Amino acid sequence: MSTLEFRNVVKDYRVRGGRGEKGRLRAVDDVSFTLEAGRTVALVGESGSGKSTIAKMLLQLERPTSGSIVLDGAVAPRHGEALRRYRSDVQMVFQDPFASLNPFHSIGHHLARPLLLHGKATRSTVDEKVRDLLGRVQLGPAADVAARRPHELSGGQRQRVAIARALAPEPRILIADEPVSMLDVSIRLGVLNLLADLQRQEDLGVLYITHDLATARHFSDEILVMYKGQVVERGTPDEVILNPQHPYTQQLAEAAPDPEKRIAERRAARA
Repeated sequence: MSTLEFRNVVKDYRVRGGRGEKGRLRAVDDVSFTLEAGRTVALVGESGSGKSTIAKMLLQLERPTSGSIVLDGAVAPRHGEALRRYRSDVQMVFQDPFASLNPFHSIGHHLARPLLLHGKATRSTVDEKVRDLLGRVQLGPAADVAARRPHELSGGQRQRVAIARALAPEPRILIADEPVSMLDVSIRLGVLNLLADLQRQEDLGVLYITHDLATARHFSDEILVMYKGQVVERGTPDEVILNPQHPYTQQLAEAAPDPEKRIAERRAARA
């Protein structure tokens, strides 16, 4: 069982003031959590709370100022072949399905490249592997979709391609950074259900980054609420949403849509 640990991580950025003075901006402040295979952890907070900085550090795109990131007992490597193997195990689905795919290449190219790069297919088997990936994200006919370019697909289809690309290296950990925030409301549920199905079927550890406490409740096993770089509350979805302790979490819970409450209010109004 794979385990990814984020241990007492701090991330500071150097900033320059209006008079040229140098200072520090603490984007992540002593954050710890554990992500295990077969479980989904939701990282919830407003823009600027440090969520995406954590994702970048997990992918080794940014280095922690202090603290450590540990995968299966080994500190995450920073260079060479070991880093490539780490990135094969830890993959990401980016927020913007319109910008994350190169418009000049076919869908087949986007999926074949990571398969070949990470040694998951050969030139003779790559087409079959591409079709298999498209089937796993429920896109078909696979041969037809593989021949298309991103602009020929809808936003939801593009995000499914992005998920397929993340699955290509056969990861153990999947980071989903606001994966449905740029999609039409009508298709968000389908993409979230797909991620949930893949998490169960392939025993993935999923870090679901979002500002939406309502979806975090339905698609996670644990919720961490971030505010100004710190985790201010954590617990099961029901604990965090039904009995929030921190004032910021209380504000998020009050703002989250509650369909059952709305139905009850409509019934009361009709009575």
